[in-house]
Amino acid sequence: MTTVNSAVSLGLVLGLAAGPALAQEGDPQRGETAAATCVACHQADGSGKHIDGGESWPRLAGQNADYIAKQLKDFKAGRRQNATMQPFANMLDDQQIADVAAYYSQLPATEAEGGGNADEALLARGEQLALRGDWNDYIVSCKSCHGPGNEGAGSTFPGIASQHAGYIENQLRAWQADERGNDPQNLMGSIAKRMSDEDIRAVAAWLSRQTVASE
Repeated sequence: MTTVNSAVSLGLVLGLAAGPALAQEGDPQRGETAAATCVACHQADGSGKHIDGGESWPRLAGQNADYIAKQLKDFKAGRRQNATMQPFANMLDDQQIADVAAYYSQLPATEAEGGGNADEALLARGEQLALRGDWNDYIVSCKSCHGPGNEGAGSTFPGIASQHAGYIENQLRAWQADERGNDPQNLMGSIAKRMSDEDIRAVAAWLSRQTVASE
């Protein structure tokens, strides 16, 4: 039981594999130029896009720079698989990755889409999972790792509040199906497998409706 609780308590790390902070410094001005290839999916303001029933692209604006860089390097190295992202990540060298990550990290977080049609019962379940968890199923609250307001906690846990519902759903299902594997301890796979389809829809919808305070 202690082992299970320790693993689960590391939280709902959406996608988003843990890793040490990256030392390479990025330049946001250079990053804006290098990010020109990212705009088609992630938009000029880094807001991403929710697509009903299709591939949704995450909000990058306001995310931790080291976290973004870690994910780009994982795509480039094949530790994280995505047919859309891989070619674009391969176009960037390590300095450009650091620059792009620095650029998106300093943009203000934007509002998310995809949770507008959720009913009260679904949102209540999503709020429970995000803020309190469900220990009957060994699901810890998202905020225990993703921080107050689920706005992120350093370079390891990304902000998932105001993230598109479609993206959150797709990543959780990828972890369930072992299609995501860039978490060395497979913590997300273990957690996602404990969640029902309704749980996934609920927490995705609720998180997408939360706002991130501007600094």
